[in-house]
Amino acid sequence: MPKNRVLSTRVLLICAAVGVATGLVSAGWAGLHFVAATGAIPLYGLVLGFHVLPGVIAQQVLRAPWVALITHAISALIGLAFVPAMAGRYLLAAAVFGGVQEGVSALTRYRHWEPWRFLLSSAVTGVVIAVPLWFAFDVAGLPAWSATGFGVLFVIGPVAWTVVGLAIGNALRRAGVIRV
Repeated sequence: MPKNRVLSTRVLLICAAVGVATGLVSAGWAGLHFVAATGAIPLYGLVLGFHVLPGVIAQQVLRAPWVALITHAISALIGLAFVPAMAGRYLLAAAVFGGVQEGVSALTRYRHWEPWRFLLSSAVTGVVIAVPLWFAFDVAGLPAWSATGFGVLFVIGPVAWTVVGLAIGNALRRAGVIRV
């Protein structure tokens, strides 16, 4: 994509469409957050990993700077419009997930769009999110198998959802979403 078209109206509309779609699904997903956080803490990484989707899809389709952060912000705003109780979580997820995705992309100078780059950013995001939640959920007080599962699923969850996001992004590219 030419540099002068990076934040064109078309790019912003694609970010908005992906953000609205993922925000609506995220609002429906809110109940799983509650279930995992209150009764299935080791599975929370799989549930929370869903939040990689807005940025992964946007970056896979557009392959441009800032699209992950913009799309995450739109997704968070849509999600919190339907589930206001999750406002803080949605906005924090947008900042962290979108920030890590943009950070890894910036480190590669927005030149590498191979799957390894997306998988790396999702694994990093999983670790970044797992550390504070380890303490918030007092995971050290859980049985060893549960604590291990928590840590592993916080990396596997975002990676698995990244694979889903890459598939969606590839399908959108094949459908001609990025035609100029």
